[in-house]
Amino acid sequence: MLRSLRCAVQHSKKTLHLIGGVAAGCLLIMVLSSYFNLILHQYIPRITPVLNLIGCVYMLYLAIKIMGSKPADSQENKVNHYSFLFGFTLQFINPKVILYGLTALSVFILPHTQSQQELILYSLLLTLIGISANLTWALGGRLFQRFLIKYERPFYISMGVLLICTAISFIK
Repeated sequence: MLRSLRCAVQHSKKTLHLIGGVAAGCLLIMVLSSYFNLILHQYIPRITPVLNLIGCVYMLYLAIKIMGSKPADSQENKVNHYSFLFGFTLQFINPKVILYGLTALSVFILPHTQSQQELILYSLLLTLIGISANLTWALGGRLFQRFLIKYERPFYISMGVLLICTAISFIK
């Protein structure tokens, strides 16, 4: 029991390094999104339908990939990428974070303010919200791990169907 407790503590420390990198990368993405949105602010109403279509197609692709997933092999999931640098760089290839930043800033923030100080504060707030969502997701995964392993295939199918419904809502 003591050995498993030590292993859990060690695992938690490594996870915190990863989450720190994710947070730093997310913050940088939010700040860059703020300034990118400032540049595009006048064009956003015209390109929104195109971005919605791209988002819809990407979500349909994800839904198909999820619904076609095979049950995970327990040995496959043992790869450890728990480093700050991995978490940081992962954000730059994570389309969800980039779309989150671009969308949240252009829809909710830029119509109300374009002050540089406020954009940086809102970028920090969006990062905190994103990291809170990630931590909640990780906690939920940990709490429901046995259930998810037992009902993996139906879970994948239901998540795929929900993604399809969300994708369809983008084009309405």
